[in-house]
Amino acid sequence: MSLKKVGLFFASIAPGLFLIGYNIGTGSITTMASSGAAYGMALIWPLLLSCLFTYFLIMVFGRYTSLTGLTILTTFRKYFGAAVALFVLASLLISEWISCMGVMGVVTQVVQEWSRPLTRSGEGFSPVILALVFGALLYYLFWNGRHRVFEKVLAVFVGIMGLSFVLTMFMVIPEPEEVLRGLIPSVPRDPDVLLIMAGMVGTTMGAILYVVRSILVQEKGWGSGDLKQERRDAIISVTMMFVLSVAVMAAAAGTLHPLGLKVDNAIDMVKLMEPLAGRFAISIFVGGIVAAGLSSLFPIILLAPWLFADYNNKPRNMRSTGSRLLVLFGVLLGLVVPVFGGRPVLVMIMSQALTVIVTPLVLALMLYIYNKKSIMGDNTLGTVSNATLVVILLFTIAMAVAGVIGIIGQFN
Repeated sequence: MSLKKVGLFFASIAPGLFLIGYNIGTGSITTMASSGAAYGMALIWPLLLSCLFTYFLIMVFGRYTSLTGLTILTTFRKYFGAAVALFVLASLLISEWISCMGVMGVVTQVVQEWSRPLTRSGEGFSPVILALVFGALLYYLFWNGRHRVFEKVLAVFVGIMGLSFVLTMFMVIPEPEEVLRGLIPSVPRDPDVLLIMAGMVGTTMGAILYVVRSILVQEKGWGSGDLKQERRDAIISVTMMFVLSVAVMAAAAGTLHPLGLKVDNAIDMVKLMEPLAGRFAISIFVGGIVAAGLSSLFPIILLAPWLFADYNNKPRNMRSTGSRLLVLFGVLLGLVVPVFGGRPVLVMIMSQALTVIVTPLVLALMLYIYNKKSIMGDNTLGTVSNATLVVILLFTIAMAVAGVIGIIGQFN
């Protein structure tokens, strides 16, 4: 296969790569690693279920934009009023900006922990300097890039991340029987299991994924004749999400679980896995964490101008002064935890909480839209699709309740 054909293939699945880059971040790594360390491969089934639901939803939201030409926030503003659309916009933006602080905090802490043996003081590389370097890199890529450049950058980050996690998994892979048992639904008896399950679902099924999917479909110019290509793109993106998440889970399950060691955040993976997996394996894993962090941060800093353009139903101009200031604001937020200190994992939990609140609302609004013949004409949802969307809506509500119970349990 020629390089040109490879390039065309990656261009055709660019929306999927964007979603992978956004979805598999340090929050996902922390959650999957915590699950693998605490329960081995026992919780593959909720991960698989959430990935299947995600496939259905990105198809539903993408199909809507393909058929109508409208993006989601524009649609909400048109049919439900500015107040509802503004609430969804604010929830998504605040969630993403808080997440930006948490992701950069975790990435810099992980690199600092990994680099301790490389410095004379034993303190590792400065988190502030690391945050400045990573932030400057991201802003440079944004300033000099256009949409096609963004896609190529994401493809590189996702490639590095995927290779790192899969290589680590094969170095410490658990028994195949344990992996197969994890596909059978069961809930371990542990007070933290509800929180971890909710986290796994939350990092895979956040509302922002579907809003962004709509924007990307419009960006690609896909119409009603491109549904087959959309389906292929969705299958590839969701499959990669599942494989990469399982790889992280397996890395923890193969090393930490047999010894009863637990992971509360990504930095624990560096501390605990290195003596068990070796310096080389943990270095590859850290490379994956950094790539995951950057591949999440890059979409996050781009989302603010995209969402504002969606809300105002205007073309996305990433070279406008407003867009550049919004992106700069997102980059600067990444300095908050490294400069002022704090608990980045707690910061990320707060961002996930906001996502949990808005996700059922977004799904409920789309359920209403898809069943209005005056809006969708002959393209309303059928009985099976309606039933599936209702089940997913109830599932997200149940996981939100589980997450709240789990968080309350942390303070009791």
